[in-house]
Amino acid sequence: MEIATEHRQRDEVSVAVFFTSGMSMGIVARRMASVRASETKAMTARAAALRADGKSIITLSQGEPDFETPEHVRAAGRHAIDRGFTRYTAVPGTLLLREAIAAKLRRDNGLSVTVDQIVVGCGAKQVIFNALFASLDPGDEVVIPAPCWVSYPEMVRLAGGLPVIVSTVATGFKLTAEALEGSLTERTKWLMLNSPCNPTGVVYSTAELLALADVLARWPNVWIISDDIYEKLVYDRTRFATMAAVAPALASRTLTVNGLSKSHAMTGWRVGYGAGPLDIVKAISLIQSQTTSHTSSISQHAAAEALNGDNGFLEQFREEYRVRRDIVIESLNAVPGLEALKPDGAFYVFVSCDGLIHSQAPSGRVIETDVDLAMYFLEEAGVAVVPGSGFLASPFFRVSYASATLDIHVACLRIAAACRRLEPMDQHAAAR
Repeated sequence: MEIATEHRQRDEVSVAVFFTSGMSMGIVARRMASVRASETKAMTARAAALRADGKSIITLSQGEPDFETPEHVRAAGRHAIDRGFTRYTAVPGTLLLREAIAAKLRRDNGLSVTVDQIVVGCGAKQVIFNALFASLDPGDEVVIPAPCWVSYPEMVRLAGGLPVIVSTVATGFKLTAEALEGSLTERTKWLMLNSPCNPTGVVYSTAELLALADVLARWPNVWIISDDIYEKLVYDRTRFATMAAVAPALASRTLTVNGLSKSHAMTGWRVGYGAGPLDIVKAISLIQSQTTSHTSSISQHAAAEALNGDNGFLEQFREEYRVRRDIVIESLNAVPGLEALKPDGAFYVFVSCDGLIHSQAPSGRVIETDVDLAMYFLEEAGVAVVPGSGFLASPFFRVSYASATLDIHVACLRIAAACRRLEPMDQHAAAR
């Protein structure tokens, strides 16, 4: 795979020159030079700064549900405080929560794991980072299909590994068996799978996962991180599937990661979990024991209620997201120069903006990249989106529809109006 090889060689022979403002070479480790800040957080921060200056800004850059945490879950948190459940817990999580996770995995996914095979972290993000940090030696590779969540390659670099990026733009944003086979080497340690996917919303079918499993069966040293954080957010007739259940022969080298942030609108509670082979779970727990120790005892109590209690609200969440998704798709696909694939899951639309590259804004600014277009939308239309380059795919931008329906309506109207103000440039002028 040309793209995989390009990224592998780039990371092996060069150190990126990106540094966060104010970073000093005297104190900061050299490995930090190759780590980028989160583009989603950066765009949201820019939007907040403009809003603080009094500008009307609609933020569609954040992957955070606008719904409230369900009342029975909040009540469980209050109950934990009132009952004095405010002390240290076991590093991998309370027995109550790990039993609830085991029951959930058995009930929803057909996975049979013991509580010893489960570790609870401060969000799914921490579980993934700890897994990488605990398993990667210098030079180990992690195959990441792109577009991908902004944090995957950066976490790999922080853990000392090499992200091997495999473009899926030409294959409907899904990794194919052929592309996977071409990206694997003797140095590959992990394959990173995210379904439903951030930023594209694509969902891998059972057949598609089985095709990847057939390849992985020939590579017994390659492990799989299955990031299932958007599991509950699938639409229409789409069915969710996860690798350890689809291919039981790979369960002994699959870490299934999930959490409550997206499904239960619990982003601030910071509860995620991993389930898999005992060796990697113990290693993750060891890393966690020397960093955060455990996630909040109050959050864990609420999370147990979230998994064990009434989940009837999920259908309401999904229906509202589906309506919002369709608004975005219909609105933006009507704009010349934009093209959006209808997502089957998560709460994002990944929009191709290739038809607007090399256009010119009324100010005279030339839109040369998706970053330029995102900044144009922010500054001229008052809408914050995330450029596709942050997800390692250009020229695209990501729209989050985890916002109020009225805001989404208005934002799409603003984007459409801003696009109409762009003037096409001839190729000669654009090249100059």
